[in-house]
Amino acid sequence: MDQEEIRNVVEAALFAAEMPLSMRRLLDLFDGGDGQLRSDLDTVLASLTDEYKNRGIELVQVAEGYRFQTREQYAPWLRRMHGTRSPRYSKALLETLAIIAYRQPVTRGDIEEVRGVSV
Repeated sequence: MDQEEIRNVVEAALFAAEMPLSMRRLLDLFDGGDGQLRSDLDTVLASLTDEYKNRGIELVQVAEGYRFQTREQYAPWLRRMHGTRSPRYSKALLETLAIIAYRQPVTRGDIEEVRGVSV
């Protein structure tokens, strides 16, 4: 397999992956490979990193491996695209959880007394 094909496979895998891909996972794409493949992957990853350095996305190495991510400087525009998220938990639930956290052990009656409402 030539380097251009390796590059295309790696680029497609990185775009499709939900999690960062480790070098081991990248090698597994090519049935484990050998020392030469490892060297080719290093070259391909360096080339992709360089190619994407002036774009809206970048290839970065994180603790778990390699991944594509959007550049931080474009976050304000991406936030507009996604809009604001509604809170996942109601205020009453958060209040109840706070009471439980601070006053453990606590009974239902204790929670009702502090909140002033029935739970």
